[in-house]
Amino acid sequence: MDIAALSMSMAQTDVMNSVGIAMLDKSLDLTAKLGDNLTAMIDHSMELSVNPHIGANIDISI
Repeated sequence: MDIAALSMSMAQTDVMNSVGIAMLDKSLDLTAKLGDNLTAMIDHSMELSVNPHIGANIDISI
C-alpha cells in the first residue's frame, strides 16, 4: 500500500467535502433570501388588494 497516494486521496476527498459544504451553505443562504423576498412581495400585493379598484381603469382621450 502506497502511503503517499493514500494521503493524497484523503486530502482530495477532504477538500471536495469542504467545497460541497460551502456550496450548500451558499445555496441555503440564497434560498432564505429568496423566501424573504417572496414573503415581502406577497405582503405588498395584499396591500394592493385592499383597494382593488385603484389602478384598474385608465381614462384616455385623444
